[in-house]
Formats: sequence, C-alpha cells, structure tokens
Amino acid sequence: MLRCEQLTKTYVSGGRDLTVLKDITFHLEPGGFLAIIGPSGSGKTTLLGLLAGLDRPTAGKVLLDGTDLGALDEDARARLRRDRVGFVFQSFQLVPTLTALENVQVPLELAGNGRRSGGSEDSIEQRALALLGRVGLAERAHHYPAQLSGGEQQRVALARAFSNRPRILFADEPTGNLDARTGHVIVELMGELNRDLGTTLVLVTHDPDLASRAGRTIRLADGAIVSDTGAAPGGDA
Repeated sequence: MLRCEQLTKTYVSGGRDLTVLKDITFHLEPGGFLAIIGPSGSGKTTLLGLLAGLDRPTAGKVLLDGTDLGALDEDARARLRRDRVGFVFQSFQLVPTLTALENVQVPLELAGNGRRSGGSEDSIEQRALALLGRVGLAERAHHYPAQLSGGEQQRVALARAFSNRPRILFADEPTGNLDARTGHVIVELMGELNRDLGTTLVLVTHDPDLASRAGRTIRLADGAIVSDTGAAPGGDA
C-alpha cells in the first residue's frame, strides 16, 4: 500500500542546506496501522506530507497504492488524493458555515460519488448520516462546528475522512487539541474504522501511549528512523 525508498528532504535556509529527512526507507502492507512518533523537529509532519503527496522529496521516491507519486503532475496527485486518500488534522479543518452532515458530504459531492454508479443526492446524504452514526454523532448531524465540542468536531472530521472509503488515511496529531480521554476515544474510533473498512492508517503523534495502539511504530530522531517496532518480516528496509 505504501512504500518509500531512500526518501530525503532538504530545504534551503539562510543560504544553507537544511536536511530534515535522511534516507527514509520502509513499506506498509494494505490494512496496516502505523504510528510515526518522535520529538518536535524530528521530521514527522514533513514525512507525512511526502507520503501523502502534498510535497515532493529532494531525493528518493514514494509509491502510494502502487503509484509512483514522483511520476505524477500536481493535478494527477490531487486526483489520487481525492480518490484514494483521507486526512485528519489536529485543527479539525471543518467548514464553519456547513453543518456536520454537510461537512461529511463535501468529499462525496466533489468526487461525484454515487452519481457515477447511478446514485443520487439522497444516497450521498444517507451515506454521510451512516458515517456520523458510526462515530456517535447522528443526533448532531444538523449542528454547525461552533455548536460542537472539540471531540465532536474531530469525530466529524474522521467521518469526513472516511466518506470516500479511502485506501489510506493520514492523521497528523489528530488528538493534539483534545484532552487525554477524548483523544483516546478518537484513536479508538480510528482503529475500529481501520479494522472494519480495511483502510490503511498512518498516524503521526508525539504521544507514545497513543502510538502503542498501532500495530507498528516508527520512531524518528533528527530526520532518520531510529527504531521500527511491530513490522512484519521484510516490512522495513
């Protein structure tokens, strides 16, 4: 599902090269649950952006669901993200003028999901409602983000991320703005959806306790992999 080979990212800062990732190599099988951990500045978010095709590496390559991201132009990468990738962010990133239900419907409408198979607006709404039910928010479907707690907003974001049945979901510090108890609920929901829908899950977190819920953990330090636990034989470099 995900393979990166000798992935390196270097920025120019003050006229000098600053390498934030160095020769990252690993692969992740379909349906896996990977946590990427490490201290601030270790390269976690940079790595996630490269894996998701949001940025390009200085060297090396990423294959996502068998597709070499480096061989795609920006439009093709955007289509791949739309059709195969889901995202959950620390800041929720819900549209404030849309209800919870409408936020979950947005990716379905952008992708024309349902219409391509003869579906309708009703089927899109039913699917969005079913997803809100999965995360325990069916009764809050018509509330706006400002009327929801932080944990509820993140659950809406999670339902939205899974709305197009992505092949892989990337989560960047999804519990960073939540209290510990609510954060654990969110990670448990992510794990349930990972198991039930078979979506591959990549979680970036600074919290080792949350990372322990994943089947595999990669630890970064100074832009390099310093440990890889839980990988199947042959699952890393």
